[in-house]
Amino acid sequence: MTFSWRQRIGGRGGAGKIKASKGMINQDIELTIPIHFKCPISLDLMKDPVTLSTGITYDRESIEKWIEAGHITCPVTNQVLRNFDQIPNHSIRKMIQDWCVENKSWGVERIPTPRIPITPYEVSEIRSGIEDATQCGDARKFQELLGKIKNLAKESERNKRCIVANGIGSALADSFESFARFLIEKHADLLKEVLSVLTWTFPRGDQLGVSKLKSSVSLRCMAWFLKSEDDLSSRQNAICVLRDVVSADQGCVDGLMEIEGIEETLFHIVKVPICPRTTKASLVVIHHMISSTQIKSGKTTLKFVQMGLINLILEILVDGDKSVCEKALGVMDDVCGWKEGRESAYENALTIPLLVKKILRVSDTATEFAISSLWKLCLGENENALVEAVQQGAFQKLLVVLQIGSGERTKVTELLKLMNLYRDKIDCFDSSMGFRYIKRSN
Repeated sequence: MTFSWRQRIGGRGGAGKIKASKGMINQDIELTIPIHFKCPISLDLMKDPVTLSTGITYDRESIEKWIEAGHITCPVTNQVLRNFDQIPNHSIRKMIQDWCVENKSWGVERIPTPRIPITPYEVSEIRSGIEDATQCGDARKFQELLGKIKNLAKESERNKRCIVANGIGSALADSFESFARFLIEKHADLLKEVLSVLTWTFPRGDQLGVSKLKSSVSLRCMAWFLKSEDDLSSRQNAICVLRDVVSADQGCVDGLMEIEGIEETLFHIVKVPICPRTTKASLVVIHHMISSTQIKSGKTTLKFVQMGLINLILEILVDGDKSVCEKALGVMDDVCGWKEGRESAYENALTIPLLVKKILRVSDTATEFAISSLWKLCLGENENALVEAVQQGAFQKLLVVLQIGSGERTKVTELLKLMNLYRDKIDCFDSSMGFRYIKRSN
């Protein structure tokens, strides 16, 4: 079979050709890739050929995806694999490299010799080294091992998965707490590096590792980095790790709320965004702080409201992307659960229109948050909120929500009953459908 080399580069659906350059002006040619150089799964030239127990050779990346998807058979022979060992096929790889060199004049680049993937045993050795360096307080040795982890992770996604699966995150969590116990400024560079690695090695499911990161020492250290105005990357890594900590164990929120100025710090990160990722992470942390059952959450909510959190959330809802809007609506729902929050929401003319607009416009989760917020604002038959919601087309949208089964049925039904009381006074339609509002005379 004949395959275009440019087809491999541009995607399997491409149909480009490589033009010859040796006196063959304006003439197109196609390079024929030998059938045994192509991966049976991707049909692309193999970069890292490996052989399974069935004797069939595949590109490592393709066969790893196949196995990770839960398949236990060989894609070609359909035989059940005796094991999942992937033996590098050096002979084929060398032949492919020679073929690439021979066709260099036609724009074919030589595939690099792949590095040998890291093994669980090697990761265990690195983990032991990290634990020893932490116990001895050997910052230099620790930093060397940290650099090795980062370099191995850059080589391939397989290495990164192997590092995560073999508990490096738990060891780094312990190290972070240990070095944070000393003067933070002394180990600031090292702690920054640990945070950057923890963003992708966070010990999810490991209670011991999470307990190290939720300690008062670790939380105060993360808060210290969050307040650092000069180092944006450290602030980004710190808020992402903090998000993972509070999501893994909401019990740490009480300790977080004891840190002086943490509310102002989180509010500033949302108000002066670094990137969408940090904005979403900050909103998640704020959500957990406000929704906490701790007594202090009331004081925390009041602080956020006084700083103008409602107005900030509404600004996000105006032009934020779907993911950010979903997190923002979650925080709005939390704040509306408090009297001070509802009072602040009533003061802003955009509150009801934006909540109604976001119903059925972002996601099912966002719709639930928007409806819940409206429900809280309309409790006690608040006439102004109900009339405005009806004017904005909330009644029609809630009927659709009830039909498709999205949102909490109880809150939707209760809102519809309340709004129905005002439909005799106001005839309205959803503005997105191009209708105008007509106020009826009594």
